[in-house]
Amino acid sequence: MRQIVLDTETTGLEVRQGHRLIEIACVEMVERRITGSRYQTYLNPERAIDEGAREVTGIADEFLLDKPRFHEIVEEFLSFIDGAELIIHNAAFDVGFIDAELARVGAHYGRIADRCNVLDTLLMARERYPGQRNSLDALCKRLGVDNSARDLHGGLIDAQLLADVYLAMTSGQVVLDLGFEGGTEAHGAHAITAPVVLACRPRVLRASEEEVGAHLKRLDALDKSAGGQSVWRKQEAEANESAPISP
Repeated sequence: MRQIVLDTETTGLEVRQGHRLIEIACVEMVERRITGSRYQTYLNPERAIDEGAREVTGIADEFLLDKPRFHEIVEEFLSFIDGAELIIHNAAFDVGFIDAELARVGAHYGRIADRCNVLDTLLMARERYPGQRNSLDALCKRLGVDNSARDLHGGLIDAQLLADVYLAMTSGQVVLDLGFEGGTEAHGAHAITAPVVLACRPRVLRASEEEVGAHLKRLDALDKSAGGQSVWRKQEAEANESAPISP
């Protein structure tokens, strides 16, 4: 399954007031692995940036003067995201701005929903952590994701952090994709969400010593960024305490 973690920066908060995109950033994941493939561009919005947006992003109007307009990058952007599932934090905001830009350059481009499924991690977080703060920074802290490099809001760093947050939030979920000949869905695959009965016991692949070592190093890094024992260490300790003792 191909997923694109997407974030945007804008001249202001209200698309209905004519605010525009100033940055689009995308990070690709395939089968829950970050591939290293990404798309990022700054944009000339052809209008001034609100003071509040300038303070949050650190982007000045002068910096964007020689950057491309949206109509100049629309084809390569859509080519990168087409057919993927988009993972976005507060998706209604980003999708609203992208749809407005698409409408400006031509009705034939349609809307994001015509091309991609969209998963909103803010709605997911609100379901999992009701009554708690669910900003990207709050989720990074809760899930042990190191966001120390995030001094300002930036599309690319936010997309990279959101990818880590999404993987942490969904680490216990498994989606089974089966290909069927003659299928009409994208990539010829159907997402199976109902229980599936397997005819034989699945083969269990044990982690190698190298993989275990890499896992422990990652947990050490999470502990350090969390300022103590990360949620993964706590869960591992609880699992070990509840495990039956062999006679």
